[in-house]
Amino acid sequence: MTKPARPFRSVLYIPGSKERALEKARDLATDAIIFDLEDAVAPDEKPHARVILAEALHADYGRRARIVRINGFDTGWGREDAMAFADHPGVDAVLIPKVSTPADLDAVAAVVPGKPLWAMMETALGMLNAAAIAANPALQGMVMGTNDLAKELGSHFRPDRLPLQTGLGLCVLAAKVHHRVIIDGVYNAFKDDDGLRAECYQGRDMGFDGKTLIHPMQLDIANAAFAPSEAEVDLARRQIAAFDTAMAQGQAVAVVDGKIVENLHIVTAKTTLAKAEAIAAMAE
Repeated sequence: MTKPARPFRSVLYIPGSKERALEKARDLATDAIIFDLEDAVAPDEKPHARVILAEALHADYGRRARIVRINGFDTGWGREDAMAFADHPGVDAVLIPKVSTPADLDAVAAVVPGKPLWAMMETALGMLNAAAIAANPALQGMVMGTNDLAKELGSHFRPDRLPLQTGLGLCVLAAKVHHRVIIDGVYNAFKDDDGLRAECYQGRDMGFDGKTLIHPMQLDIANAAFAPSEAEVDLARRQIAAFDTAMAQGQAVAVVDGKIVENLHIVTAKTTLAKAEAIAAMAE
């Protein structure tokens, strides 16, 4: 299963039980929505939330990726959640909480055959098994659950997220090897723009495709951080043009802005342009 061409700069959590929020999400500038039936829904509301969400997802959400986070199969709701959305035409993927081994994916895949799966990476065992989880053929994307991971590790919050770096890095490596989408965890202080921006840039620099968000106020910052800048797009075009000219002249390298440009740089440049085009298509 190949990585989707669509961008995943911003991935917004929406409670599956909140009808007004589900309606408003259709007009938000988010690349993807995680419709949450797990943490965001109280236990006594879960069966009704499943019904509300199933109906809401018949509406038009435009180009936004529609991902449903079900409850775990170790609960009394998970299997029924999976069955409810297995053939739902408004669901692009099913997100499984607390994936620790490939067997967690296999169990859900048996209930939703053919539906792409996403994995919440939020346990210590999941970090150690990240490569095997990413290799599962049903998997399309991975989402970091940094709050749950920090809780399990007993780590403390730091702006540099140093206690989480091992787990974050293992998951990025696994996702890149197997060409999966990889989304960074949430930033809890939704009114702290500077802190969110710093964490978005850190995640972008690490290789994450985007960031999960808990409030619409965070969308603009995440969308900007994970999008190529005008300068990056311009550089990519100039690198490609210069390299093409060099190749036509029988040379293997070009020089742009005083720096060597080889084939590996052209691969990155083309990826940058493709991402910019995909982002532009979201606005159409």
